[in-house]
Amino acid sequence: EIVPTGKKVAIVGSGCAGITAASDLRKAGHEVTIFEALHEFGGVLRYGIPPFRLPRTVLDREIKNLKDMGVKFEKNVIVGKSITLKQLKEDGYDVIFICSGAGLPKMMNIPGENLNGVYSANEFLTRVNLMGADGKESVTPLRVGKAVAVIGGGNVAMDAARTAVRVGFEKVYIVYRRTEPELPARLEEIRHAKEEGVIFQFLHAPAEIYDKDGYVSGMKFEIMELGEPDESGRRKPVGTGRYTDLDVDSVIVALGTGPNPIIQKSAHLDGLDFEVDSKGYFTVDSETRETSIPAIFAGGDVAPVGTSNAINAMGAGKKAAKAINEYLKQ
Repeated sequence: EIVPTGKKVAIVGSGCAGITAASDLRKAGHEVTIFEALHEFGGVLRYGIPPFRLPRTVLDREIKNLKDMGVKFEKNVIVGKSITLKQLKEDGYDVIFICSGAGLPKMMNIPGENLNGVYSANEFLTRVNLMGADGKESVTPLRVGKAVAVIGGGNVAMDAARTAVRVGFEKVYIVYRRTEPELPARLEEIRHAKEEGVIFQFLHAPAEIYDKDGYVSGMKFEIMELGEPDESGRRKPVGTGRYTDLDVDSVIVALGTGPNPIIQKSAHLDGLDFEVDSKGYFTVDSETRETSIPAIFAGGDVAPVGTSNAINAMGAGKKAAKAINEYLKQ
């Protein structure tokens, strides 16, 4: 039995942190509304993680449970564009929890990066997982060609490569500038990719993407060798001055993401200036997840504490919900 407290909480983003916090806050009796920028709920669990790793039935069931508990969901709402934090405050929300993820892709900054056939991993996975894109007549078609180079070596690179295999690329390469022992992806993800026929090219650093009539026609890489360890403790790739080409007609860039500055920029116009770190992530109290502005909390990939993954984002949602509860009792 949920006993209403009369307090209202707005949650920005329906990913791991958001749905975890929503559940705990609703159980505590608060009115909870989740604002989602996309047309479906679930955040990275929906658009980033392929269905072969997380069946959609599991996610749909979780979201239905929240709706049954009385959590309200608003989709197609970009906080910072469709509505501002100031307007949410004016609408009577006592607390705002920002967990909008880190969806801004990091690119390579090399010639040819703006050609047709170059995707960020985020875009590629969103097109396939959320919009059902394939090489045929879909609303957001993909040009499925003969070969694709996935740049990067993390879990997202593995997801993108394994998804590329499934949409029908004849050859899928994962191109990484270090060697196999330095790959940041989980061992089982690497193993699955190999079992599915993904070809690994190590000690290759992107140099240029070749252009033919505005489309990708191949890619140039510098051959690297490993030098001394860098601050991450992994041996640093050093250029050799030797180059090689790879015959590909698509490129997927999986070099990580950063936070999208939409919320901070719109808040700034309303006189709310958040403390952020050098990369643009919200600075938060590591225990309560409160930002530098009272009654506004942030968690998950937009304010990471420790490694960025689904489990940690859920943990951040739990911590934030607990702190928000305490805050609302005052």
